[in-house]
Amino acid sequence: MRYSNFHGSGKYLDPKADLTFKLVFGEHPDLVMSLLNSLLPLDPDEMITDVEYLSNEMVPDNPGKKNSIVDVRCTDSLGRQFIVEMQLYWNPWFRQRVLLNASKAVIKQLDQHENYSLIQPVYCLSLINDIGFKSGPDEFYHDYAVVNTLHPERRIDGLRFVFVELPKFKPKTIAEKKMAVLWLRFLTEIGGDTTEAPAELLENELTNKALGIVEKSAMNEAQMNAYNSFWLAIHDEEAHLEGQYIKGREEGREQEKMSTARKMKEKGFPSAVIADITGLPLKTIDDISL
Repeated sequence: MRYSNFHGSGKYLDPKADLTFKLVFGEHPDLVMSLLNSLLPLDPDEMITDVEYLSNEMVPDNPGKKNSIVDVRCTDSLGRQFIVEMQLYWNPWFRQRVLLNASKAVIKQLDQHENYSLIQPVYCLSLINDIGFKSGPDEFYHDYAVVNTLHPERRIDGLRFVFVELPKFKPKTIAEKKMAVLWLRFLTEIGGDTTEAPAELLENELTNKALGIVEKSAMNEAQMNAYNSFWLAIHDEEAHLEGQYIKGREEGREQEKMSTARKMKEKGFPSAVIADITGLPLKTIDDISL
């Protein structure tokens, strides 16, 4: 079965899709290392120098559909684990899913009789192509650690969560971190209608390599079909969520009408007047018990 064309008229494919994201960051250790080192809050002596990819067997079932979530997992020679997720749009379960994923990554490090001191840190980098945090328009980088609420400088090491809201990203806000800017520009400025990549991305060895990977000319027919089917699934998921939102909004309006009708009935308003104001059927108003 061939799906509708979702890849635009440009030279590249969108790197945020399942196929392209995994081709770039799930098959090239140098690229995922660069991404992690540039976006995670690592000190100079903590930089990642090697990675080995892990399987995705720890991915839990999501309460909703999960087509919009793409992830890559790896570990380094120190035993630290890194989970990179691309979330195309925000949903109410995303933070809980990230927390569960990280917790499972900690638990699976130990067998039943091993020493807790062997547990290594787990870092989660979540790239979100949506706005999900109640924060300022330029506050796109959210760094979470386990800290003492009265003394934030006191922390329990082992879990670190970084969320990046891509729509809020503006290059000037973190200009001092060149690779962070370049990778975020790669994720936000390259899409299906991109005919020419920015010069800065072409001039950098790593982002230039990533651009070559997501070129349409580098894809075979099976990959293009997989790419298109991914976006078809995303469109279906968006339609489902939109339908749920509209249904919830309509149910909320009905509840509000019922609440208004009940209050009016308690105050002795005639049913015909209540029906005229709320739009509810007379039988529904007559059935309201006080």
